[in-house]
Amino acid sequence: MAAKTERIEMRTDPESSARIAEAAEAKHVSVSAFVLEAAVKAADHVLARSDVTVMPAEQFDQLIESLDEPDEAPALSRLAKKPRRYTRS
Repeated sequence: MAAKTERIEMRTDPESSARIAEAAEAKHVSVSAFVLEAAVKAADHVLARSDVTVMPAEQFDQLIESLDEPDEAPALSRLAKKPRRYTRS
């Protein structure tokens, strides 16, 4: 574990502060450790979701189905028919 050298400060209302302190006490950890653990867990959740696209199963099936249907790409077809500068031997 890396040394804790960074500092994060925040403001809170008395009710939230009391709830957090009570929860930290119930877990037998400091308020700082409790808040850090919760924040890191939330950050991991947000970052994990940022790499994932969630969609209904029906929409996913339509997407996959559409990939199997070729569509016209006239510019790409023209480029594919052009003579090539380099060829593999």
